[in-house]
Amino acid sequence: MLTRRHFLAGLSTAAAATWLQPLRAAAGDPAKDPLLGHGRFRYRANKNWVPPGQGRNHPILNCHEMVQVRDGRLFMVGDHPDHQMLVFKPDGTILESWGSVWPGGHGLTLADENGAEFLFVTDCGLWKTGTGAYRQTGRVTKIDLTGREIFSLSHPATVGAYEPKMPFNPTETAVAPNGDIYIADGYGSNFVLRYDRNGKFIARFGGKTGVPAEQRLDSAHGIAVDLRAGADKATLLVTSRNDLCFRRFSLDGRYLETLPVPGCNVCRPVISGQELYAGVCWSKDPVASKLPGNPSGFTVILDAAGKVISAPGGTEPVYTDGKLTPLTRAQPIIDHGHDVCVLTNGDMIVCQWNAFQTYPIYLERVV
Repeated sequence: MLTRRHFLAGLSTAAAATWLQPLRAAAGDPAKDPLLGHGRFRYRANKNWVPPGQGRNHPILNCHEMVQVRDGRLFMVGDHPDHQMLVFKPDGTILESWGSVWPGGHGLTLADENGAEFLFVTDCGLWKTGTGAYRQTGRVTKIDLTGREIFSLSHPATVGAYEPKMPFNPTETAVAPNGDIYIADGYGSNFVLRYDRNGKFIARFGGKTGVPAEQRLDSAHGIAVDLRAGADKATLLVTSRNDLCFRRFSLDGRYLETLPVPGCNVCRPVISGQELYAGVCWSKDPVASKLPGNPSGFTVILDAAGKVISAPGGTEPVYTDGKLTPLTRAQPIIDHGHDVCVLTNGDMIVCQWNAFQTYPIYLERVV
C-alpha cells in the first residue's frame, strides 16, 4: 500500500517543497504572543503552532528532538508507545506519525550521504508505561526517510568497547563529514563512542571518572560536529549537562576547551550559521521548582566565541569580568526545553520534555 511517507519520498525535492507549502508558519499575533530573547535574536512565541485536533490521530507524550529535511518536512522523535516519529509541515500540520520500536525515543540526527538523506534515531532505553518506569539497553538505528532500517548499533560490549555490566543508554549521535558516527552515552556510562560509516567500532573517549574534572562528561546529553571553522578544522561539541557546559574535543577525542553556560542544564548543541543553539531543560529557578510539574527551562544562543548572546525565555545574559551571571527562567513560556530546530529563515521550533503532552513551540524571529 502506498503510504503518505512513501508518496513524499518519491517526489522530487522541488515537487515536495511545492506540495508542502506554506513553508513558514502563520505570523504570531503581537497582541497576545510574547516576545522572547535579547539583542539581535528576539522571537515572537506561538504556542499554538500545531493546529487544534491533531492529537486525535497523532498523540504525544514528550517531544525530544527535531530536524528539517531538504523538502521542508520536520521529523520529530518522541516516546509515545505507538507514535514515536511525527512528521510536520512547516505550518504545524502533522502529516503522519509512526514508530513503535523506540520506546525510549530520544535523539534524532540528520545525515547526508552523496545527496541521500538518512536519520539516526537514538533510543535511550529509558521509558515509561502506565505508572511504571523501565530501563533497558539502548540502541542507535539508521533509517531512511520512509522509516526503513539500514542498521542498528547496540551495547558496546558486543564490539569490546564496554564491559557487559556497563550501562548503555545513549542520548544522541553526530555524523562527521567522512561518515564516522559518534554516539554520546549520556544516560549510561558517559563515554563518546566512535564508529565508521558502516558501523565498525573505532574508539571511545570521555567518561565521568578517571579524567581531569575540566574534561569529564557528566550527563553527556548531546553531541554535534562543529564545522564553523571549516571542514579541515572540524571539532566535536559534547554536552556535559550536569556540569552546565559544553566540552569541545577533536574528532579523535582530544580535549580542547569548555564552553560554560552557568545556571543552564543544556541539552544538545545545534549549530546554525555562526551560532550555537540549545534547549535548557532545567535552570536554578526556585520559583518554578515549587509549581506543579516543576516547569522550568528556556533556550540559549552562543556566538562563535562561545559567549551567550541571547536566552529566549530566560534572563538577559550579563558578563562581569568575563564571566556570565548564571541564567534562570524569566518567562513562563517554555517548559523543559529539550531541543531546538533552527529553520533556514531564522525561526526556531522548541521541543519540550515533561510539558503536559504539548506540541513544540514556534519562535518567529523578529530581529
